[in-house]
Amino acid sequence: MLDSNAMGKVTRTAQAKAAQLLDPVNEIAVKRYRTLFLSDLHLGARGAQAELLLDFLKHNDADKVYLVGDIVDGWRLRNGWYWPQAHNDVVQKLLRKARKGAHVIYVPGNHDEFARDYTGLNFGGVEVVDHALHETADGKTMLVIHGDQFDIVVRNARWLAFFGDWAYDFAIVVNTWFNRARRMFGVGYWSLSAWAKLKVKNAVNFIGDFENALASEAVRRDVDGVICGHIHHATIKTIQGKLYVNTGDFVESCTAIAEHDDGHFEILRWQTTAAEREAAAAAQRVKALPAPRAAAA
Repeated sequence: MLDSNAMGKVTRTAQAKAAQLLDPVNEIAVKRYRTLFLSDLHLGARGAQAELLLDFLKHNDADKVYLVGDIVDGWRLRNGWYWPQAHNDVVQKLLRKARKGAHVIYVPGNHDEFARDYTGLNFGGVEVVDHALHETADGKTMLVIHGDQFDIVVRNARWLAFFGDWAYDFAIVVNTWFNRARRMFGVGYWSLSAWAKLKVKNAVNFIGDFENALASEAVRRDVDGVICGHIHHATIKTIQGKLYVNTGDFVESCTAIAEHDDGHFEILRWQTTAAEREAAAAAQRVKALPAPRAAAA
Protein backbone atom coordinates (compact mmCIF):
# COMPACT_ATOMS: atom_id res chain seq x y z
CA MET A 1 0.00 0.00 0.00
CA LEU A 2 1.16 3.56 -0.76
CA ASP A 3 1.29 6.12 2.05
CA SER A 4 -0.20 9.61 1.59
CA ASN A 5 3.11 11.15 0.47
CA ALA A 6 3.67 8.46 -2.12
CA MET A 7 0.09 8.81 -3.32
CA GLY A 8 0.58 12.57 -3.65
CA LYS A 9 3.71 12.01 -5.72
CA VAL A 10 1.88 9.59 -7.99
CA THR A 11 -0.96 12.09 -8.40
CA ARG A 12 1.39 14.93 -9.30
CA THR A 13 3.20 12.73 -11.81
CA ALA A 14 -0.10 11.77 -13.40
CA GLN A 15 -1.08 15.43 -13.58
CA ALA A 16 2.20 16.36 -15.22
CA LYS A 17 1.64 13.70 -17.86
CA ALA A 18 -1.94 14.84 -18.34
CA ALA A 19 -0.67 18.34 -19.05
CA GLN A 20 0.91 16.99 -22.22
CA LEU A 21 -2.28 15.26 -23.38
CA LEU A 22 -5.06 16.57 -25.55
CA ASP A 23 -8.62 17.22 -24.46
CA PRO A 24 -10.29 14.12 -25.96
CA VAL A 25 -13.36 16.10 -27.03
CA ASN A 26 -11.83 19.25 -28.48
CA GLU A 27 -8.30 18.02 -29.22
CA ILE A 28 -6.85 21.02 -27.37
CA ALA A 29 -3.61 20.80 -25.42
CA VAL A 30 -4.52 21.37 -21.75
CA LYS A 31 -1.97 22.42 -19.14
CA ARG A 32 -2.77 21.42 -15.58
CA TYR A 33 -1.84 23.33 -12.43
CA ARG A 34 -2.40 22.73 -8.74
CA THR A 35 -4.42 25.95 -8.40
CA LEU A 36 -5.65 28.76 -10.65
CA PHE A 37 -6.63 32.24 -9.44
CA LEU A 38 -8.79 34.48 -11.66
CA SER A 39 -10.33 37.85 -10.86
CA ASP A 40 -11.90 40.90 -12.45
CA LEU A 41 -13.51 39.13 -15.39
CA HIS A 42 -16.29 41.76 -15.44
CA LEU A 43 -18.81 39.58 -17.26
CA GLY A 44 -21.75 41.76 -18.24
CA ALA A 45 -19.47 44.66 -19.23
CA ARG A 46 -18.64 45.37 -22.85
CA GLY A 47 -14.95 45.46 -22.03
CA ALA A 48 -14.87 41.85 -20.83
CA GLN A 49 -12.58 39.65 -22.93
CA ALA A 50 -14.93 36.66 -22.87
CA GLU A 51 -13.62 34.97 -26.03
CA LEU A 52 -10.03 35.15 -24.81
CA LEU A 53 -11.14 33.97 -21.36
CA LEU A 54 -12.86 30.96 -22.93
CA ASP A 55 -9.63 30.21 -24.77
CA PHE A 56 -7.77 30.38 -21.45
CA LEU A 57 -10.23 28.04 -19.72
CA LYS A 58 -9.99 25.54 -22.58
CA HIS A 59 -6.19 25.41 -22.39
CA ASN A 60 -5.74 25.48 -18.60
CA ASP A 61 -7.09 23.37 -15.76
CA ALA A 62 -6.49 22.89 -12.03
CA ASP A 63 -7.57 20.89 -9.01
CA LYS A 64 -8.74 24.11 -7.36
CA VAL A 65 -9.97 27.34 -8.98
CA TYR A 66 -10.40 30.58 -7.05
CA LEU A 67 -12.62 33.30 -8.54
CA VAL A 68 -11.27 36.32 -6.69
CA GLY A 69 -14.05 38.85 -7.17
CA ASP A 70 -15.61 41.08 -9.83
CA ILE A 71 -16.52 38.00 -11.83
CA VAL A 72 -19.85 39.56 -12.82
CA ASP A 73 -20.08 43.34 -13.22
CA GLY A 74 -23.27 44.19 -11.37
CA TRP A 75 -22.53 47.92 -11.64
CA ARG A 76 -22.70 47.73 -15.44
CA LEU A 77 -25.72 45.43 -15.52
CA ARG A 78 -27.71 47.82 -13.32
CA ASN A 79 -27.27 50.52 -15.96
CA GLY A 80 -28.23 48.31 -18.90
CA TRP A 81 -28.40 44.60 -19.63
CA TYR A 82 -25.51 43.23 -21.67
CA TRP A 83 -25.00 39.47 -21.62
CA PRO A 84 -23.86 37.99 -24.95
CA GLN A 85 -23.53 34.25 -25.53
CA ALA A 86 -19.77 34.31 -24.90
CA HIS A 87 -20.35 35.55 -21.34
CA ASN A 88 -22.82 32.74 -20.74
CA ASP A 89 -20.31 30.27 -22.20
CA VAL A 90 -17.71 31.39 -19.63
CA VAL A 91 -20.12 30.68 -16.77
CA GLN A 92 -20.98 27.28 -18.24
CA LYS A 93 -17.29 26.46 -18.67
CA LEU A 94 -16.57 27.25 -15.01
CA LEU A 95 -19.56 25.17 -13.88
CA ARG A 96 -18.36 22.33 -16.09
CA LYS A 97 -14.96 22.41 -14.37
CA ALA A 98 -16.77 22.10 -11.02
CA ARG A 99 -18.83 19.15 -12.30
CA LYS A 100 -15.65 17.43 -13.50
CA GLY A 101 -14.17 17.60 -9.99
CA ALA A 102 -12.41 20.95 -9.64
CA HIS A 103 -12.95 22.69 -6.31
CA VAL A 104 -14.26 26.12 -7.39
CA ILE A 105 -14.29 28.85 -4.73
CA TYR A 106 -15.93 32.21 -5.41
CA VAL A 107 -14.79 35.24 -3.36
CA PRO A 108 -17.04 38.18 -4.42
CA GLY A 109 -15.72 41.71 -4.95
CA ASN A 110 -17.29 45.17 -5.06
CA HIS A 111 -18.70 44.86 -8.60
CA ASP A 112 -20.43 41.60 -7.66
CA GLU A 113 -21.08 42.50 -4.02
CA PHE A 114 -24.64 41.14 -4.35
CA ALA A 115 -23.06 37.65 -4.13
CA ARG A 116 -21.83 38.43 -0.61
CA ASP A 117 -25.40 37.84 0.55
CA TYR A 118 -24.91 34.18 -0.37
CA THR A 119 -21.63 33.41 1.42
CA GLY A 120 -21.61 29.94 2.90
CA LEU A 121 -23.79 28.55 0.11
CA ASN A 122 -22.91 26.29 -2.81
CA PHE A 123 -24.28 26.80 -6.32
CA GLY A 124 -23.64 24.14 -8.95
CA GLY A 125 -20.48 23.04 -7.15
CA VAL A 126 -19.23 26.62 -6.70
CA GLU A 127 -18.62 27.56 -3.05
CA VAL A 128 -19.27 31.22 -2.17
CA VAL A 129 -17.11 32.65 0.65
CA ASP A 130 -16.21 36.11 1.93
CA HIS A 131 -12.50 35.23 1.95
CA ALA A 132 -10.42 32.06 2.03
CA LEU A 133 -7.19 30.72 3.47
CA HIS A 134 -5.30 28.76 0.84
CA GLU A 135 -2.48 26.38 1.77
CA THR A 136 0.16 26.07 -0.94
CA ALA A 137 1.98 22.88 -1.84
CA ASP A 138 5.06 24.09 0.07
CA GLY A 139 3.08 24.86 3.23
CA LYS A 140 2.43 28.60 2.99
CA THR A 141 -0.91 29.98 4.17
CA MET A 142 -2.27 32.66 1.82
CA LEU A 143 -5.22 34.95 2.48
CA VAL A 144 -7.44 35.07 -0.63
CA ILE A 145 -9.59 38.21 -0.78
CA HIS A 146 -10.74 40.56 -3.54
CA GLY A 147 -9.23 43.63 -1.89
CA ASP A 148 -11.91 46.33 -2.27
CA GLN A 149 -12.19 46.34 1.53
CA PHE A 150 -8.81 48.09 1.57
CA ASP A 151 -9.63 50.66 -1.13
CA ILE A 152 -10.40 53.91 0.70
CA VAL A 153 -12.28 55.31 -2.31
CA VAL A 154 -14.66 52.32 -2.48
CA ARG A 155 -15.13 52.37 1.30
CA ASN A 156 -15.53 56.10 1.89
CA ALA A 157 -16.54 57.77 -1.39
CA ARG A 158 -18.67 55.39 -3.44
CA TRP A 159 -19.80 58.17 -5.79
CA LEU A 160 -16.16 58.75 -6.69
CA ALA A 161 -15.67 55.01 -7.20
CA PHE A 162 -18.63 55.00 -9.63
CA PHE A 163 -17.19 58.00 -11.48
CA GLY A 164 -13.78 56.36 -11.67
CA ASP A 165 -15.44 53.21 -13.00
CA TRP A 166 -17.12 55.26 -15.76
CA ALA A 167 -13.80 56.90 -16.66
CA TYR A 168 -12.14 53.48 -16.78
CA ASP A 169 -14.84 52.19 -19.14
CA PHE A 170 -14.27 55.19 -21.39
CA ALA A 171 -10.54 54.44 -21.45
CA ILE A 172 -11.33 50.81 -22.41
CA VAL A 173 -13.44 51.98 -25.37
CA VAL A 174 -10.67 54.31 -26.56
CA ASN A 175 -8.14 51.54 -26.05
CA THR A 176 -10.23 49.08 -28.12
CA TRP A 177 -10.38 51.35 -31.18
CA PHE A 178 -6.74 52.34 -30.78
CA ASN A 179 -5.65 48.70 -30.79
CA ARG A 180 -7.79 47.89 -33.82
CA ALA A 181 -5.80 50.54 -35.68
CA ARG A 182 -2.53 49.08 -34.35
CA ARG A 183 -3.51 45.61 -35.61
CA MET A 184 -4.15 47.03 -39.09
CA PHE A 185 -0.49 48.08 -39.14
CA GLY A 186 0.72 44.78 -37.67
CA VAL A 187 1.59 46.29 -34.29
CA GLY A 188 0.91 44.39 -31.03
CA TYR A 189 -1.54 45.17 -28.23
CA TRP A 190 -0.90 48.18 -25.97
CA SER A 191 -2.91 49.16 -22.89
CA LEU A 192 -3.59 52.85 -22.32
CA SER A 193 -4.85 52.50 -18.75
CA ALA A 194 -2.06 50.08 -17.78
CA TRP A 195 0.46 52.63 -19.07
CA ALA A 196 -1.27 55.41 -17.14
CA LYS A 197 -1.26 53.38 -13.92
CA LEU A 198 2.51 53.13 -14.06
CA LYS A 199 3.16 56.70 -15.24
CA VAL A 200 0.67 58.90 -13.39
CA LYS A 201 1.98 59.72 -9.91
CA ASN A 202 -1.36 59.46 -8.10
CA ALA A 203 -2.12 56.09 -9.70
CA VAL A 204 1.32 54.77 -8.72
CA ASN A 205 0.78 56.00 -5.16
CA PHE A 206 -2.67 54.38 -5.02
CA ILE A 207 -1.28 51.03 -6.14
CA GLY A 208 1.53 51.27 -3.58
CA ASP A 209 -0.88 52.18 -0.77
CA PHE A 210 -3.21 49.33 -1.72
CA GLU A 211 -0.39 46.79 -1.81
CA ASN A 212 0.93 47.92 1.57
CA ALA A 213 -2.55 47.75 3.10
CA LEU A 214 -2.98 44.15 1.93
CA ALA A 215 0.50 43.21 3.18
CA SER A 216 -0.35 44.77 6.56
CA GLU A 217 -3.50 42.65 6.68
CA ALA A 218 -1.37 39.55 6.07
CA VAL A 219 0.83 40.63 8.99
CA ARG A 220 -2.23 41.23 11.19
CA ARG A 221 -3.67 37.80 10.39
CA ASP A 222 -0.27 36.12 10.79
CA VAL A 223 -0.39 34.44 7.36
CA ASP A 224 2.41 34.07 4.84
CA GLY A 225 0.88 36.28 2.18
CA VAL A 226 -2.16 37.51 0.32
CA ILE A 227 -3.71 36.84 -3.09
CA CYS A 228 -6.06 39.56 -4.34
CA GLY A 229 -7.40 41.38 -7.38
CA HIS A 230 -9.34 44.67 -7.62
CA ILE A 231 -6.70 47.04 -9.04
CA HIS A 232 -6.12 45.24 -12.37
CA HIS A 233 -2.38 45.11 -11.89
CA ALA A 234 -0.85 41.61 -11.86
CA THR A 235 2.30 41.19 -9.81
CA ILE A 236 4.13 38.87 -7.44
CA LYS A 237 6.39 40.52 -4.88
CA THR A 238 7.42 40.54 -1.23
CA ILE A 239 6.13 43.43 0.92
CA GLN A 240 6.75 43.74 4.67
CA GLY A 241 8.12 40.21 4.59
CA LYS A 242 4.83 38.87 3.17
CA LEU A 243 4.17 37.46 -0.30
CA TYR A 244 1.85 39.78 -2.21
CA VAL A 245 0.16 38.30 -5.29
CA ASN A 246 -2.28 40.18 -7.50
CA THR A 247 -4.17 38.29 -10.20
CA GLY A 248 -4.62 41.27 -12.53
CA ASP A 249 -7.73 41.16 -14.72
CA PHE A 250 -9.34 39.75 -17.85
CA VAL A 251 -10.38 43.08 -19.33
CA GLU A 252 -7.06 44.52 -20.51
CA SER A 253 -4.01 42.58 -19.40
CA CYS A 254 -5.83 39.21 -19.45
CA THR A 255 -3.79 37.65 -16.65
CA ALA A 256 -4.25 34.88 -14.12
CA ILE A 257 -2.13 33.36 -11.37
CA ALA A 258 -1.15 29.69 -11.42
CA GLU A 259 0.24 27.69 -8.51
CA HIS A 260 2.55 24.90 -9.64
CA ASP A 261 2.91 21.53 -7.92
CA ASP A 262 5.93 22.75 -5.95
CA GLY A 263 3.95 25.71 -4.56
CA HIS A 264 5.50 28.54 -6.56
CA PHE A 265 3.28 31.10 -8.28
CA GLU A 266 3.41 32.30 -11.88
CA ILE A 267 1.62 35.09 -13.74
CA LEU A 268 -0.04 33.72 -16.87
CA ARG A 269 -0.30 36.50 -19.46
CA TRP A 270 -2.85 35.06 -21.85
CA GLN A 271 -2.99 38.01 -24.25
CA THR A 272 0.66 37.33 -25.06
CA THR A 273 0.32 33.53 -25.00
CA ALA A 274 -2.64 33.52 -27.39
CA ALA A 275 -0.89 35.92 -29.78
CA GLU A 276 2.26 33.77 -29.78
CA ARG A 277 0.20 30.62 -30.38
CA GLU A 278 -1.65 32.25 -33.29
CA ALA A 279 1.64 33.46 -34.80
CA ALA A 280 3.09 29.94 -34.53
CA ALA A 281 -0.04 28.44 -36.14
CA ALA A 282 0.15 30.98 -38.98
CA ALA A 283 3.81 30.09 -39.53
CA GLN A 284 2.89 26.40 -39.67
CA ARG A 285 0.17 27.10 -42.24
CA VAL A 286 2.63 29.00 -44.39
CA LYS A 287 5.18 26.20 -44.04
CA ALA A 288 2.55 23.65 -45.14
CA LEU A 289 1.88 25.49 -48.39
CA PRO A 290 3.33 23.77 -51.49
CA ALA A 291 6.55 25.26 -52.80
CA PRO A 292 6.08 27.42 -55.91
CA ARG A 293 6.94 25.69 -59.16
CA ALA A 294 9.95 26.81 -61.07
CA ALA A 295 9.14 28.90 -64.15
CA ALA A 296 9.35 27.04 -67.44
CA ALA A 297 12.45 27.72 -69.52
